[in-house]
Amino acid sequence: MREFIVEADGGSRGNPGPAGYGAVVIDAATGQTLAEVAEYIGVATNNVAEYRGLLAGLRAARELDPTARVHVRMDSKLVIEQMSGRWKIKHPDMKPLAFEAAAVLPASQVTYEWIPREQNKHADRLANEAMDAGKRGEQWSAAASTAELAAADARAARAAAEAEPSGQPSDQPSGQPSAPPGDAAGAAVKAEADVRAARTVASPSSGWAPADMGAPATFVLLRHGETPLTPQKRFSGSGGTDPSLSDVGREQAERVGAALARRGTIQAVVASPLARTRETAGIVAARLGLDVSVDDGLRETDFGAWEGLTFGEVRERYPDDLNAWLADPEARPTGDGESFAATATRIAATRDKLIAAYAGRTVLLVTHVTPIKTFVRLALGAPPESLFRMELSAASLSAVAYYADGNASVRLFNDTSHLRA
Repeated sequence: MREFIVEADGGSRGNPGPAGYGAVVIDAATGQTLAEVAEYIGVATNNVAEYRGLLAGLRAARELDPTARVHVRMDSKLVIEQMSGRWKIKHPDMKPLAFEAAAVLPASQVTYEWIPREQNKHADRLANEAMDAGKRGEQWSAAASTAELAAADARAARAAAEAEPSGQPSDQPSGQPSAPPGDAAGAAVKAEADVRAARTVASPSSGWAPADMGAPATFVLLRHGETPLTPQKRFSGSGGTDPSLSDVGREQAERVGAALARRGTIQAVVASPLARTRETAGIVAARLGLDVSVDDGLRETDFGAWEGLTFGEVRERYPDDLNAWLADPEARPTGDGESFAATATRIAATRDKLIAAYAGRTVLLVTHVTPIKTFVRLALGAPPESLFRMELSAASLSAVAYYADGNASVRLFNDTSHLRA
C-alpha cells in the first residue's frame, strides 16, 4: 500500500481578511512532491483557511491513490486536535469543514500530526502565493510557482557571477577552488539557496491534479450605514422617501473604508441606486481610490404602503397582509409592493451578471438588508423563510465567493468588528 504525506496550511491577512490555503502531497517512501494545490478564497479566518487547505490536500491525495495511507502534517494545533477527535468542534464554521475532511478518505487510512511552523514551509509558501495572486486578481498555478523558483535560481547564478574577483577567470582549472564571493554577494547566494531548499516543487502529476477552476468572483456585501429610520426599525425600501445617511451612518462608512483599505483586496465597487447606498459607497470608494458603479438590481425591496412604518404599525394596520407576507414569499406588501420571490429573481439575475463581469475578482457590493440576505440564502440553497432568521446590522460586511462550476461559498456574515472603537 502506498503512503503519502500531506502537508497543509492556510492563512488570513486580517483574520478574517483576505485568505488562502496551500497543500502538498509527498511520497512518503521517496520524498518526491507528487502534487501541489493552492487557492485564494476571499475573506475568511485563519481556521477556515487551514481547514480548506486540509480538504484540498486530502482530495489531492485521493486523486493520486484512493487506497493510500495518508499522514497529515500541519502546524495548526486546532485542526490536528479536532480531526484527531481529541478536541470538540464548537464553532459553526468549522463543523461542516471537519465533516467534509473526515469524509474524503476512510478514517483508518488517515493519521494526523502537529508540526512546528518552520517544518511546514512548503504549504505555508503555497498559501502565501495564493493570497498574493488573489490580491493581483490572478489565480495561483503550479507553473507560476515553478517559474518563481527558476527566477530565484537565476538570481543566485547572477549573484555568484558578479562576485568573481576582477581579472580572475570564471572557469577554474580542475581541482582549483573558485574565489569566494564577497560578503554581500555571498549573502545573496545563500539567501537564494535557502529559498530553493524551502520551496522545492514539482508540477502535479499529469492527469491527477484536482480541477483548477480559477479564482472565484468574490462579492463582499456591505449594508449601507444608518439613516434616521434605521434605529427606529422602520421599513425602508426602494419605494419610500429615499433617506440619506445620518451622522452615525457616515461615521460607520468611514470605518468600513478604513478597514477595507487595510485589507487591500477590493478591486471594484458597485452600489444600489438609492441615496443611502450611493453615499456609503462613495465614502468607502474614496478611501480605496476606486470609482463607484451603480446597478439597479441591487436596490432594496419595495415595501409598498409599509414604507416608513414600524413592524408593529404594519401589524396594527394591515394584519392580514402582514400574515400572508410572513407565510408566503409570493405575497406582496400592501399597495403593490415587491414580493420576496420577485426580489430573489432580480437578485439572481444581478448576481449572474456581476459574476460574469467580475470573474476572478473581489468586488464590494453596497446594498441593503433584503438583497444581502437573498445573496446568502441563494448561496446556501436555504428556503425563503430563512430570510426571517438572519440578523443584518447597518454597515455590516458579509461575503460570498462564486466558482466557475456554479458552486458558491459563504465566507462571512454580518461582521461588524470594524465598527468597534
